[in-house]
Amino acid sequence: MSLNTQSGGAPSGGVPSLQPIINFIWTVADDVLINKFLENQYQDVILPMTVLRRLDLSLEPTKDKVLKTHDEFKNKIDNLSGLLSSEQHGTGLAFYNTSPFTMKKLLADPKNIDTNFLDYLNGFSENVQDIISKFKFRNQLETFESTGITFSLIEKFCNPKVELSPDKISPMAMGYMFEDLIRRFNEKTNAAAGRHFTPREIIELMTHLVYLPVKDKIQRGTFLVYDPCVGSGAMLTQSKSFATDPEGEIKSTATFHLYGQENTGEMYATCKSDMLLKGEDPDKIKFGSTLSEYGFAPDLKFNFMLTNPPYGTSWKQDMDNLNIGSEKKISIVDKRFNLKIKNFRGELEQTCLTSRSNDGQLMFMLHMLSKMKDPQDGGSRIASVHNGSALFTGDAGSGESGIRQYIIENDLLECIVQLPNDIFYNTGIATYVWFVSNAKADNRKGKVQLINASSAAFYRKMRKSLGSKRNELITEHIETIQKVYFDFEENEVSKIFDNTDFGFYQIQVHQPEKDEKGKIILDAKGKMKSDSALKDIENVPMIGRDRACPVSTWNTITVCDEYFKREVLPFAPDAWYDKTKMKVGYEIAFNKYFYKYEGLRPLTDIAADILKLEQETDGLLKEIIE
Repeated sequence: MSLNTQSGGAPSGGVPSLQPIINFIWTVADDVLINKFLENQYQDVILPMTVLRRLDLSLEPTKDKVLKTHDEFKNKIDNLSGLLSSEQHGTGLAFYNTSPFTMKKLLADPKNIDTNFLDYLNGFSENVQDIISKFKFRNQLETFESTGITFSLIEKFCNPKVELSPDKISPMAMGYMFEDLIRRFNEKTNAAAGRHFTPREIIELMTHLVYLPVKDKIQRGTFLVYDPCVGSGAMLTQSKSFATDPEGEIKSTATFHLYGQENTGEMYATCKSDMLLKGEDPDKIKFGSTLSEYGFAPDLKFNFMLTNPPYGTSWKQDMDNLNIGSEKKISIVDKRFNLKIKNFRGELEQTCLTSRSNDGQLMFMLHMLSKMKDPQDGGSRIASVHNGSALFTGDAGSGESGIRQYIIENDLLECIVQLPNDIFYNTGIATYVWFVSNAKADNRKGKVQLINASSAAFYRKMRKSLGSKRNELITEHIETIQKVYFDFEENEVSKIFDNTDFGFYQIQVHQPEKDEKGKIILDAKGKMKSDSALKDIENVPMIGRDRACPVSTWNTITVCDEYFKREVLPFAPDAWYDKTKMKVGYEIAFNKYFYKYEGLRPLTDIAADILKLEQETDGLLKEIIE
């Protein structure tokens, strides 16, 4: 669960405490980089050095074999990649290094260490060169040489206290280390405020509710798993591990291919290096912005998608790249965002659905919806983390409301789980996991389940905070949420709604303009003029739990007319609304559905408190006066 296992229990998978290693790596900054680099540059050195040492240790056992093969065939074969990666003649891994040096061997020649270090970097295979390039690591070499820290830096990372060997530290444990280091850097420099690194227990919850409902259907075959905001790749690798664990709940023997895209260089490099070490295909991790520079074939579809997209951050550059703007919004041709939703008359209209430029989280949801497999081919399941903005921001007719409308009216939203506050490393705000499927179970069709897992019954306090993360889920909490999901029953933490319960019609209520004598003013056509100061907006619930009229007579106008007669006319008898300018809206008022009324304190208790305060204040005043 938490990186600091002393805060309460080891993470799932038996990961030991990694804090001593992390703390030692962290001291590199104080011991070697201080006064040579700015604080906001420390991660530009420490993260790539950690990755390189990890790769270096993986290659050490086969170093002599690789050099022998390289020397023997370098003048005979143009492309040695296959040979140098082979089990028989090379590393048996997807990467290699043809330099005569290892990190430890570099220390044997301090005088030429800068030249030799460059030779060592140049010896890596092309896929590692991409990692080095995205880290922009070669940009640091001149500073290393001019300040004379190259030897000290490499010596630090070759210290036995930095145990990074794949034989000793699993890829999952490395994921913990990378994310904790990145979290520390971000806190220290107040950077990447919109990026929320996902705690492993949240990933565990997401994978459980993505895979378990279809566990009988994924025992064999081939499945594609995708994360459009892949970060360090933890969601991909942990979800595959859960599905294929021979001791786990699913025990699948199927093949799972992992795909991801990331637009931050250091995170892309970290993820790709982890894929190399796990034996995954590094070419299935793409660099660039998912929204405007999607890296895979447009027709590639995925069985499972899990992500934690950035929220509250701008996607303005993507809008520009996609030719989206206030005056040219309709011209967008990207099929991911050019969709059909119903207007207030119930007619389908082609609409460009885009969120505000300062928050693109729902755009990633639309992107994933476009990558779902056809239900006849088994369909797809999605788990995506969002903040509260995705639930309710955006008035009727807005892009956000339209996106929610598209998801709900197409019966894609299966369940939303509210997580406890203070569960993420760098934000304490309320967060929600959306579970989406285009192949719902029969009993869930037309329904949405909301689970409130934010109360103290669903988490425990950590003994030591990690940034903003003060709470954590343990196995029993995940199992409880899982049970609530599968029970699919209404109780104090689970509510089940019809899709239409989240929809409403927005009408603008007018009242006549009157002169100083109270006489209604008419326009040139003899109609009452609307008083702009008295205009009001009413959101009329669609047919649902609190039906405004019988189902058999339902249509937009009858629903709005019934509501208007009941809720408006008794208070404004001469009011009216324009039936040609209604809008459709969708919102998920999560807090309202789980609101619990707390009665006021008895007046006697309040009076006693006031009297006590008066007595204390009176004594204080006497002291001041005297």
